[in-house]
Parts: sequence; structure tokens; C-alpha cells
Amino acid sequence: MDFTRTPSLRNTRFTEFLIRKNALDQGGFKGWVFCPGMLFNSTDKWWGDQGKRDKPHEGLDLCLYMDRNDTILRLGEKAKLPVIYDGKVVGIIDDFLGKSMIVEHLFSGGDNNRLCTIYGHTIPEDHLHVGNIVKQGDVIATLADSKRSKTNIFPHLHISLGWTSKETSYDRLNWKNIGAPNTLTLLDPLQVIEGHYLILAHETCEKLGNGRWVETQGEFKL
Repeated sequence: MDFTRTPSLRNTRFTEFLIRKNALDQGGFKGWVFCPGMLFNSTDKWWGDQGKRDKPHEGLDLCLYMDRNDTILRLGEKAKLPVIYDGKVVGIIDDFLGKSMIVEHLFSGGDNNRLCTIYGHTIPEDHLHVGNIVKQGDVIATLADSKRSKTNIFPHLHISLGWTSKETSYDRLNWKNIGAPNTLTLLDPLQVIEGHYLILAHETCEKLGNGRWVETQGEFKL
């Protein structure tokens, strides 16, 4: 398998923390696995009929990974999710699977913009509320169960990353306007999660979506 090394904007250790918090190293975590529709700015779905999205994907969907035996596994329900950088929880909003947590980070870009990350389709930790300070690697949520969804989609973490001006109110952010002008200038989260990754061919993703997934074991062999 030819895994591509993720170019890094900054060493976040996100993948390292997620592996450790969920004991994924026991099977030899080899790298993230993506269907094309999971990637930032994709116009395609990776679930259901795998048709077109209503708008380009606002982030990155983390769901699949490969172990040392080249078996594709998926993150289970209640997987523990670490925060990428030090920051402050500035919003918790609804999404179609669970809650999305918005975290503002403690450094700014040019023109006094602020960097924030959004963690979608989660169940936030009970003790975390708007205003709480979090440290890099802290578990802030677990994956939401996708069984209530009518889309037959796997549990997954959606991550959005972007710059926003100090004039933007986090109270106004929702999934209808994230990525719209004057809200967030979105970046590709693949640049910061660290670690190796593999992008599957469309044909393989179709097999995954058509039920050739061993649900009892949560695995798929290429």
C-alpha cells in the first residue's frame, strides 16, 4: 500500500492522541483511509446513493483506518475524540447525528483572525460547556451513534477548520452558514491531523456502501 505522508501546518499530534485514547495501536494502526467523498471540498457523497452533495464538503470525515494486516476498520460508536489544539469551547450546536463542538484556539492569524475547529456528529463530554478551556489531546466528546439517521451512514467524526474574523459571533454559526462568506475561511483539515493516509478508489467505496462490510466485526479486507 502506498500511503501518502500528510503535509503538516503544525505538529498537532491529533492522530497520536486518538490512537492512544482508543487503544487503536493494539492492532497496529497503519493510517487513515478515506473514500473520495470524505475529503475536504468534495462534491460527492460517500454514503447512501453516493450521489452529489448539496454543497462542497466543509471539512474531513474520519471513519476508516487500516491496521498492520491491511484490514480496513472503522471507528466504533463512542470512540473518544481529542481536541486538536489548546483552546476554549465557544459553541455547541445540533447536527443531524448529534452535536457539533466549536473550539476557538489560543493563537491568531493575520488581520487579527481567529482559528477555530468544529467537531461534528459527537456526544460532548458531560463536564464540557461553552467557556471551558481545553488542552491539546483532551477528550472533548465521543462519536454519536448513527442508527437514528435515515441515511445508513457509518458513525464518523466530521472536522472543519477555519479562520474567522473577530467580528463574527459564534452564536450565529450553524451548518447552514459554516463556510459561507463572512463566517469561516475554511482550510483542509487533512493538513493538520498528522499521520499517513490512503484514498480508496470509487469502486472499493461502492463495495463498502453496498453491504460488503462485516458489520459484526466492523472490518473490510481489500
